[in-house]
Amino acid sequence: MVQLLTAIQYLHHSNVFHRDLKPSNILITEDGILKVADFGLAREYEGPHKQYSPDVATLWYCAPELLLDTKTYCTPIDMWSVGCIFTEVIVFQPLFVTESVKEVLRL
Repeated sequence: MVQLLTAIQYLHHSNVFHRDLKPSNILITEDGILKVADFGLAREYEGPHKQYSPDVATLWYCAPELLLDTKTYCTPIDMWSVGCIFTEVIVFQPLFVTESVKEVLRL
């Protein structure tokens, strides 16, 4: 958990947010070193008022603002994903399991 937080801190201090953090994008080497992978959706952070695509993160780890179709967001979406990942590590199952946004929002 410390390694993941350190990696995300490094990304955010480098003005980058991942936008698709999930367990399958976190690799652990044989030596126990954590590495964040799959930067295909990552973007350079240019300030809180820049618009980005809301269809980015895997639904189970997606921040509420993205589910509500917000187009202006920044690094806190990564922190939401980190929280979901931490919970999954502790309870051995995903926190939010769903197939659709409608199911999440209970529409």
